[in-house]
Amino acid sequence: MSNKLRFPAEWELQDAVILTWPNEATDWAYILDEVTECYVNIARAIIEDEDLIIVTYDIEETKSQLGDVDYSKIHFYEIANNDTWARDFGPIGVIKDGSPLLLDFTFNAWGMKFAADCDNLISMRLAEQGAFDVPLVSNRDLVLEGGSIESDGNGTIMTTSMCLLQENRNPWLNREQIENELKARLGAEKVLWIENGYLTGDDTDGHVDTIARFAPDNTIVYVGCDDVNDEQYESLKAMEEELKHATNAQGQPYQLLRLPSPAPICENDIPAFRLPATYANFLIMNHQVLVPVYSQDCDKLALDVIQKAFPNRKIIAIDCNALIKQHGSLHCVTMQLFANTLKK
Repeated sequence: MSNKLRFPAEWELQDAVILTWPNEATDWAYILDEVTECYVNIARAIIEDEDLIIVTYDIEETKSQLGDVDYSKIHFYEIANNDTWARDFGPIGVIKDGSPLLLDFTFNAWGMKFAADCDNLISMRLAEQGAFDVPLVSNRDLVLEGGSIESDGNGTIMTTSMCLLQENRNPWLNREQIENELKARLGAEKVLWIENGYLTGDDTDGHVDTIARFAPDNTIVYVGCDDVNDEQYESLKAMEEELKHATNAQGQPYQLLRLPSPAPICENDIPAFRLPATYANFLIMNHQVLVPVYSQDCDKLALDVIQKAFPNRKIIAIDCNALIKQHGSLHCVTMQLFANTLKK
């Protein structure tokens, strides 16, 4: 594989993680105290391992919510935001000729579903305010969200056809052209397209980070389902069969680790409004993995599976019942910065 351009795996060395803080002007307003508690828990867990960038509309208020923490590891930036899904509007890091770069793609709120005029500028505003020690390179001619792509760090990018082929993203590009863009911009040698797998209530059009994730040693951790009466069963079963036959850029099959599906969580307990709860939406850090849990019996099994995937990292459970109420989870609200990109 050429060393000229490479999209690192998430488990490679990181400098920091980005969070965008919730406030009363976001969709979190109706459960602001509940979701802020979740963000505080995530922030405290992150700074046990790495630095943290917090994008917020009010630094002092955010500090009052964080309380007594190690502020030497937190970098605050006051920047306007529409919402808080940093995974999808944050910068995407690559290595070019041995040096890190940050790429700034267009974020259109998953196909113009919501307002994104502020979120689409956050990476640029961070760069303008000196957050990064490397260039932020404009890729604004392509709509691409961080949650829609996974890298094994060795030439393979995994994504879903359901998301990247949606006409609400890049309608002028067909499948082959999108694949060529991923190869050119991210250094991929192979694009592993997932054709099945879907979580009811997902408004991202099927982000891969909700259903299947790369792990070290040529492993994929994926969501399975045992309940034949579950509306997600057939699609997840079909994805499982796909993964059994998948190979990486070197032609090698993957080791597979199967996560359970949480029991259905429904908005206001109305079955027709199921939320896309998933254990696959975990955040990999230098020495730990933050895993979303949902106060369910299968939480422990999910934690055990992820510990098997990352045996040398501490597994930390984060209650994400608040996050799931806005149809996302832990990985969705975070974005890592790889080594040598953070301005110290």
